[in-house]
Amino acid sequence: MAKAKTIYSCTECGGQTPKWQGQCPHCMEWNTLIESVAEAAVPGAKNRFSALAASGKVQLLSEVEAAEVPRTPTGIEEFDRVLGGGLVAGAVVLIGGDPGIGKSTLLLQVLAHLSNQQNTLYVSGEESAQQIALRAKRLALDARSLRLLPEIQLEKIQAAITADKPDVVVIDSIQTVYSEQLTSAPGSVAQVRECAAQLTRIAKSQNITIILVGHVTKEGALAGPRVLEHIVDTVLYFEGDTHSSFRLIRAFKNRFGAVNELGVFAMTEKGLREVSNPSALFLSQHGQQVAGSCVMVTQEGTRPLLVEIQALLDEAHSPNVRRLSLGLEQNRLAMLLAVLHRHAGIACYDQDVFINAVGGVKITEPGADLAVILAMVSSLRNKPLPEKLVVFGEVGLAGEVRPVQRGQERLREAAKLGFTQAIIPKANAPKQKIAGIEIIAVERVEEAVNRMR
Repeated sequence: MAKAKTIYSCTECGGQTPKWQGQCPHCMEWNTLIESVAEAAVPGAKNRFSALAASGKVQLLSEVEAAEVPRTPTGIEEFDRVLGGGLVAGAVVLIGGDPGIGKSTLLLQVLAHLSNQQNTLYVSGEESAQQIALRAKRLALDARSLRLLPEIQLEKIQAAITADKPDVVVIDSIQTVYSEQLTSAPGSVAQVRECAAQLTRIAKSQNITIILVGHVTKEGALAGPRVLEHIVDTVLYFEGDTHSSFRLIRAFKNRFGAVNELGVFAMTEKGLREVSNPSALFLSQHGQQVAGSCVMVTQEGTRPLLVEIQALLDEAHSPNVRRLSLGLEQNRLAMLLAVLHRHAGIACYDQDVFINAVGGVKITEPGADLAVILAMVSSLRNKPLPEKLVVFGEVGLAGEVRPVQRGQERLREAAKLGFTQAIIPKANAPKQKIAGIEIIAVERVEEAVNRMR
């Protein structure tokens, strides 16, 4: 097989050169040239998309049939929830996470279930067939019909997919796959981008579902070029502490479902097990009421979750006070302390402030603002909040308490779990009373703080 010609493209200006140089000869930027495969010329066409453009035709959107995309259940409901209902034929899914978090375990469980009804292929670039067989035996999986391919060369993987015609393929992992058309090492920007693009073309042309496992950097982002996340249809992140048994899968991009969906699992000896009541993970079990604890309802995709927010305020013993936040945004904590001082008259400039979201969950929505403020006030005054109280609401710089999305669903979830009181934004107050829960609607942060007196 003749080797394809390689060129070097500039990431800044897009200029191309046949040889690598430290400086781009077009825009004069340094270290911006990356290796890529030169596209073969198509007779009568300018690029590889010309044939598609020529065969296509302009049509009205009203003429296009908007049919629902069929889904294939994976056998794991929490995974289906994050995917948007199941796997879609021709879709490419990218799942990333820290080493040892459970990516390979989950996908082996999924393929073992699907192999009983579909043609599946597990391509492993990190483990041998014997290692995968031992893992399946340890997890007590019925994977007799699962096909394995320990291979890292892209061309051989493409040939196996073309010959075997599987319905679902797992590539574990995309950073280990390399193409012989490129001279760079596996895991480099050029190799990851080219291999992902070629596998995506196979998925779309042959209507195959391909799941790519991706490594992450020390900052927690997916390793490789950012274009990798743009190429695929769905991007999932595995979250959780390797020292804890609980795992979270969060969707950050999904062309076939809602983003920010959350799947909750527990790692056991038999693999990943679904957690039927995730709110129980994020609520501490105190023998008695303690100061600095406040329960909030956060919205993760379509699922309301109850999370305990803990605050500890302690007198600072050095000129530089500490502000530490785990699971919540650090900058937002500084803003809430300023609002608390300006509008509620409570100063914390001489206090070390520590905030924690129980269970290791990361809360990115501003609906946690009011719960953080009440938890801090409770710790500062050493006065526990009511045991069955739940709180949510966004706090603005002017001290107003703003509404959050899906307030009714949050209240119903809290009532279902036995909470009898709720401090919420006035704009989220339900028109009809919800059975079993008393609603305390507030417009300003000082109103909420005064409720604690």
